[in-house]
Formats: sequence, structure tokens, C-alpha cells
Amino acid sequence: MGPTLPLITAADVAAHNSKKSAYITLHNRKVYDVTSFLNEHPGGAELILDYAGKDVTGIMVDIISHEHSESAYEILDEYLIGILATPEEEAKFMAPGVDKDAYVLTGVSSEQELSVTTDFDRDYKSHSFLDLRKPLLMQVLWGKFSKEFYLQQVHRPRHYGNGSAPLFGNFLEPLSKTPWYVIPIVWLPCVLYGTYLASRGLSIWAVVPLWCIGLFIWTFVEYILHRMLFHIDDRLPDHPVALTLHFLLHGVHHYLPMDKLRLVMPPALFVILATPFYRLAHFLFPYHIAMAIFCGGIFGYICYDCTHYFLHHANLPAYMKELKSYHLEHHYKNYELGFGVTSKFWDVVFGTELVDTSARSKAT
Repeated sequence: MGPTLPLITAADVAAHNSKKSAYITLHNRKVYDVTSFLNEHPGGAELILDYAGKDVTGIMVDIISHEHSESAYEILDEYLIGILATPEEEAKFMAPGVDKDAYVLTGVSSEQELSVTTDFDRDYKSHSFLDLRKPLLMQVLWGKFSKEFYLQQVHRPRHYGNGSAPLFGNFLEPLSKTPWYVIPIVWLPCVLYGTYLASRGLSIWAVVPLWCIGLFIWTFVEYILHRMLFHIDDRLPDHPVALTLHFLLHGVHHYLPMDKLRLVMPPALFVILATPFYRLAHFLFPYHIAMAIFCGGIFGYICYDCTHYFLHHANLPAYMKELKSYHLEHHYKNYELGFGVTSKFWDVVFGTELVDTSARSKAT
């Protein structure tokens, strides 16, 4: 994924008000360095310098002065360098001990903030993204967001409070919500039955190791799905339909990471994702071997989804607390690393382990 735009303070923008360095803002949110554009501006450099260090939203739509065309805004986007911090963001961003790189990525400075109820009105006015009081999916589809802006916002966690934010806003709403206990209730009987079918053609001494192989394969599939599908971010097409599918598949979880009913995968979606793996197993192996391996993999999935829920919402024993912190840092520190949920193993193998950057900065 490309670099995330940094937060820039209002004082920093105001200080860049000369020919040597000229910043402007649009909608009091996006920051542009127009220094190199001064001499190219059709109206002359002085017109820009009159607004250097200031917001140009009003003057760009002023009919008397000159109402700028759509192409003017497209040219301006070439000089985008950052996002103007809100007063709240600035207070956190400048606070001692804050991991600034992590805060720029997620807008959250600590794990505890993931559960602080968002001020819906202030959030919508500050970020012009989604209104948590209205169905979210259609807002993403019709919002005309650029991919860059969408990814910045969807990875800045919000907290709805009690209950779940509306996703569809119609009869489809219940299909988007799944209590954690549905996963073992639905899939454990399937695993037991599939294991029984495998045992009809294999001895128990063959079923057990094959089942464990399937369980190990799942850990790799978990990592690959999370990194390559759920976080397809940099390869995501810049199109409203692609953004909407991303939001439905995983974006909503990063946007609302503490939503209890959207932490595990709805059974219908799991069937869609699992079917290719089922067919692949039976293509590669004889029936009974394929069933044993596949059932071990499905048991791994059950452990994964239940673990994911508990990492967000349970008071875990000491040996699990490190894993909990590791996963929550994926949400509030750096969503581009730390893809393992039940284990760090594949993160270490592929160099995507999420290290404690705040601890490292203190040490240095």
C-alpha cells in the first residue's frame, strides 16, 4: 500500500505563507503544498500568495473572483501532501508519548480508545465520510470517495456504542450480524460428521495426522486471506463497487472494530469462501484423505473466529493477553502489519510482524 497522508497542524499550515513555501487547505481538511505551482497559476502567483497558509474553499467557488473548474481541482490534487488535524486530533497528535506514526495511520492513540463512543455529528463534520446514524453500505457506494480517502477513513476506528450501526438499513440487516456462538453451533457438527466420513475409509492413525495437517494448513490460509484478500487495500480498484465490496468483506470491521455482531463471519459468506478450498482438497486427494484434511482446516477456522471474538471482547488469561494486544495493535497502530490472529507464526515467516513501536521509541 502507498504511504498514508500525514496529519498537519493548523500552525504548520499557517507558517507556510511565502514564495519559499506556500501551503493552502481545502474544506479545512486537505493540505496542499502549492509552492511549485505559484509561477504556473494562470492568475499569477500573487493571487495564491494572498491565501498562503489559509483555506481557499470560498475563493475557489467565488463567482465574482473566479469560479474554478473541475480540472482546477484535479490539478490541485497533484499537490496534496496531508490532512489538516482537527483540534482533537492535534491535541492527541502532539501529546507526549504518542506514537505519531501509528496515530497518523489510525487516529487512535491507545487500545482503550477503540471503545470510546464516537460523537456521530462531530465525526461526520470533521471527516465528511460516513454518517453512523444512516445505513453505511449505500453511503460507501454513492459517496464518490477516492480509494485513497476511503482507505484512510475506514482504517480510523469508530465506536458505535451499544448495538450495531446500520449497514443495509432494510430486511438484509440481520444477515450482516452473527453472534460468536453461531460459529461452533453451525460448524462443529459438520466437522464431526466429516471426520466420521473420513474414518470410514481410513484408520484413526491416519485420520489424526491428516486432520492435524489440515489444521496447520488453516493457519496459513488464515494469514493469506487476511493479508491478501481482506487487506487487498493497495490492489483495490479505485471504483465505488470495489470499495463497497471491500467495506462489506472487512472494511466495516476496521471501521467499527468493537461491534460484537460483526466480528465473526456469517455462515453464508463462509460457505462462499470455503467452497473453492473444498473442491481443491478433493481435486488433489482421494475422498477420505481430502475429508480428513478439510475437516481439520474447518476446525482451525472455528478456533480462529472464536479467538477473534474473544481477543476483542473477553478478559483473557495471561498467556493470551499478548496475542490480544498484538491483534488490537493491528487495529489501532498499524493495519498494514500483524495479519496473524491466532498466531504470529506466519507474520514472522513473511516479515509482517507488528513490533511495539512505542516501546522501541522509548528505548532509543
